[in-house]
Amino acid sequence: MTTNGDATVKVVPVRHYGRWVGVALVGLLLAMVVHTLFFKVASAKMVCHVVSGARLCHHAMVYRYQWNIVGQYFFTSEILHGLLRTVFLTVVAMVLGIVLGVTIAVMRMSPNRVLSSIAWTYTWFFRGTPVLVQLLFWSFIGAVYPHLTLGIPFLHVTFVHFNVNTSLTIMEACAIGLGLNEGAYMSEIARAGLISVDEGQIEAATSLGMTRRQTLRLVTIPQAMRVIIPPTGNEVISMLKTTSLVSVVGVIDLLGAATNIYSENYEIIPLLIVASLWYLLVTTVLSIGQFYLERRFARGALRTPPPTPIQRLRADLAGVGSKFRTRRGLEVSP
Repeated sequence: MTTNGDATVKVVPVRHYGRWVGVALVGLLLAMVVHTLFFKVASAKMVCHVVSGARLCHHAMVYRYQWNIVGQYFFTSEILHGLLRTVFLTVVAMVLGIVLGVTIAVMRMSPNRVLSSIAWTYTWFFRGTPVLVQLLFWSFIGAVYPHLTLGIPFLHVTFVHFNVNTSLTIMEACAIGLGLNEGAYMSEIARAGLISVDEGQIEAATSLGMTRRQTLRLVTIPQAMRVIIPPTGNEVISMLKTTSLVSVVGVIDLLGAATNIYSENYEIIPLLIVASLWYLLVTTVLSIGQFYLERRFARGALRTPPPTPIQRLRADLAGVGSKFRTRRGLEVSP
C-alpha cells in the first residue's frame, strides 16, 4: 500500500495489552484451581521407611479432596440407586407440572371468571408456600386424610375409596408434591408463551372458522413453544436439584444415599463431591437436550438455525487458523 504513490505504509496490528494481562491473571487463577484440586499435599499422618539402615519419616502426601475415595464410591450400588430415584422423581414431577401448568395457563386466560379465579388461586398458593413445607405436608397427608373417597358430598354416595396410609408411598407423595409445586411455575411460563403470540394470528385462525380449541392446538401453542422451551429447560434442571429435598422426609435419593454412606464412614467431602459430580453430569445431558430442542423449534422463526457446539468449535478453530495465517503473512511481506 502506498501514499501518493511514493511511500510504503507499514501495517502494524493493534496491541491489546489489557487483554494479555487479563489472560495472564485468568491463567494464574486456573493454575491455582488445578493445583488445589488435583495435586497432593502433606497430611498429618507420618510415613516411615528404612533406607540404608536409617529410619526416615515424612508426612504422607494425599489429595486434598480425596479423589481416590471419590472414585471408590462413584459407581456403588447405593449411589446409582439413589441417582435412579432422583431421575424418576424429576421426570414424574416435570410431566405432572407441565400438564398442570398448561392447563392452569389456559384456565387463567379463559374469559370465564370462575376458571380464571381458580387458576389464579392455585398459582398464588403453590408459589407462595415453600416447596419443603409442601413436601412435608404431602408426606404426612395420611394423618389428615387417612381415607380418600370419590363420590357425591352430603349424600354418602361413593365411587372410589382407598386407604392413603397403605396405598400412597412416600415416594409417590413426594412426586405429587413436587409436581403440584412445579405446576404453578409452569403455568406462568406457559402463559408467557401464549400471550407472546400475536393477536393477529388468533384473529386469522378465527376468520378461517377454527374453534378456540383448534386455534390453541394448531396456531397458538406451536408458536409459543419457542418462548416456553428455554425457561422450561431451566425448570427441569432446577427440579433435578430440588429433588434433593426429599431426603428430609426419608426418601433415599442421590443426596440421601451419599448422606447415608458418609454417616457411616465419615468421609463427608468425598461423598458430597460424588453427589455433585452426578448432578453436574445429568445437568449437562439435560442442557444438551434443551439446546437441540430449542434449535428444532427455532427453525420456523430463524433463517439460519443456531450452530451446534461442534460447528462452533470448528468455526473457532478456523478463525484462529485464519488469524494466524494473516498475521504470518503480514510479518513476511516486504
